[in-house]
Amino acid sequence: MSSSPVYYVCIILFLVVRGRGRKVYPYILLILVVIFYGGNILTGKALNDLPPFTIAYLRLVIAFIFLLPVGYKSARKAKPVFFKYYKPLLVMTVTGVAFFNTFIYASLQFTTATNVSVLETLIPVLTVVLSWAILKEHLSALQVVGIALSLLGALGVVMNGNLFNLADLGWNIGDGIMVGAIICWAVYSLVVKQVMFMFPPLGTILVMTGLSLVILFPFITVEWLVYGIPSIWNLSNILGFLYLGIFPSFIALLFYNTAVERLGASKASVFLNLLPVVTMTGAYFWLGEKVSVAQVTGALLVILGVVMTTQPKVLKRKISE
Repeated sequence: MSSSPVYYVCIILFLVVRGRGRKVYPYILLILVVIFYGGNILTGKALNDLPPFTIAYLRLVIAFIFLLPVGYKSARKAKPVFFKYYKPLLVMTVTGVAFFNTFIYASLQFTTATNVSVLETLIPVLTVVLSWAILKEHLSALQVVGIALSLLGALGVVMNGNLFNLADLGWNIGDGIMVGAIICWAVYSLVVKQVMFMFPPLGTILVMTGLSLVILFPFITVEWLVYGIPSIWNLSNILGFLYLGIFPSFIALLFYNTAVERLGASKASVFLNLLPVVTMTGAYFWLGEKVSVAQVTGALLVILGVVMTTQPKVLKRKISE
């Protein structure tokens, strides 16, 4: 698998883009990252005739194969660090690698790709809230307003605009499952912020992917015992798993880290707010999902709220200018 032409094309593309000094290239990388992450949701929805643990597990198998040749040396070299700081490593593994995408694929069994993408955009907001609650970081008035706007927008999407008609609302279990994914990644982000500097990036992703395969093995075993072993050997499924294992799991991470090096985390993170736009477009044209006015309005509110919550200093500076 590691000798696949796709593998080398992606590596060459990464090295070429990384080597260029022009200012536009980090932004191109970030647009590709958003497309790859949007594709994760769309592909997960396209594969939702398969059970969620199966999708998550096979994605990790492919990701592990592709990460092995580029992450093994650094993982082996950092072995003492992994053993010394095994607790935060396990927390990052469980929340960010093992169960984050499992929750996403489970939610897609019941709800739309559009809803999942809008709710996923709430992750930075919850991360800020947890930083305030756990790490005692300061929350400005602008951030509080941003949090409120984001929640209002998310509720509008989940309730399809029926904010004042709760009695007649049919709650979607998929949206509830997605909350688990949001919590997982917010916790993961907090831990990464505190300890990730101690670990080698590619080696750590390889180790966390391998540990996730061990953690999820009992779950996929039970899933197959209950529902039977699913039939995955058709071209569309194989292509879907290859996409999930390569692009959102591996290539997007390389591109995002490179963009962060060039632009900084604050500027780079703003691009992730485009996720609902990319996913809505793909869901409409590829999956045939209907996109309602309530979903578009809610997505815009969420994006505005996220920007206010995560970029308060930038916004204040722009307003004062």
